[in-house]
Amino acid sequence: MLNGPTGAEALPKGEIFEVLRNQRRRYVLQYLKQDGRAVELGDLAQQVAAWEYETTLEEVTPAQRKRVYTTLQQTHLPKMDESGILSFDSDRGIIESTTRTQDISIYLEIVPGREFAWRELYLSLGAISCALVAALWGEVYPLTNLSDLTWMTVIAVTFTATAAAHIYYERNMRLGHGEQPPELSYSADD
Repeated sequence: MLNGPTGAEALPKGEIFEVLRNQRRRYVLQYLKQDGRAVELGDLAQQVAAWEYETTLEEVTPAQRKRVYTTLQQTHLPKMDESGILSFDSDRGIIESTTRTQDISIYLEIVPGREFAWRELYLSLGAISCALVAALWGEVYPLTNLSDLTWMTVIAVTFTATAAAHIYYERNMRLGHGEQPPELSYSADD
């Protein structure tokens, strides 16, 4: 469960996923996290439309912007406001982050369809390391040409380098990182 604003009940995971299963709502959070301040509904609608139609802010048509604006105003923002994921002042057309906006990052990690299988890599490295230790323990030639300390160093450096690459990759796939949502960043590489 996600802790709510001071004095509020925790938000169940099911409700979080219900709210965030919609791509447009995730785009809203991307924009809020990227900008870090209160935003106007018009500006938000313009950016979300640009992302949805895969175009620039300047090339968004009035019809595209209006479609996004209307659904944000009537459906998405009120739902997100009701859950406390953001604050939406419908009279002023202002959207702001809340403590929950920041807390839900863990639920928003992007898992692209062709993501590198890090778990499988770590499992493979672990299995190879165990086999190497067993071979060294059994004094299998030619592995015995190098000292045990050298082999331990190779294993440690391999795991450390892999973990560093994993951290670098994951940081670039977080919501709020970069100028567009990770979903669009990733598909641009296809």
